[in-house]
Amino acid sequence: MNIILIGYRGTGKSTVAKILGQKLDRRVISTDTEIVKEAGQSIPQIVEQFGWDHFRQLETQMCRKLQDQTNLVIDTGGGLILKEENVKILKANGTFFWLTAEVPTIVKRISGDTQRPSLSGTKTFVEEIEDILKERTPKYQAAADHIIPTDQTTPHQIAESILSLIGP
Repeated sequence: MNIILIGYRGTGKSTVAKILGQKLDRRVISTDTEIVKEAGQSIPQIVEQFGWDHFRQLETQMCRKLQDQTNLVIDTGGGLILKEENVKILKANGTFFWLTAEVPTIVKRISGDTQRPSLSGTKTFVEEIEDILKERTPKYQAAADHIIPTDQTTPHQIAESILSLIGP
């Protein structure tokens, strides 16, 4: 069974995935990192050249590549849950943990991130985060087997919460 981390940018998915991978001696896969490797381009380059729809198709292809693998910790891109197919593919062999954070926490954590292009192109940074969270929250909720708030906790505490939920 795989551990699948979902949530918006800045909620701790990558850091927590690394900790879980070490504690469980499991391979950690970042869907975004794997897509970048395979495409030979950064996410902003992919989106600029081909658009968001193409990037979302690459996410689905990555889910299909991972669907038969086990004992992974999968750190997903924040928008992977936008396609129900992605959730269905990964849920067949995994448990979804939704890492959440409030908007001010997210802003503080990702304000210097240059590897993710704007999703709207027209709004302020904070407005975009608020709008995207409003759009995605029902999809995160629908996919989540467990919800882990990350605002007031360290990545190690988050990892321990997940470990306690999956049991020995």
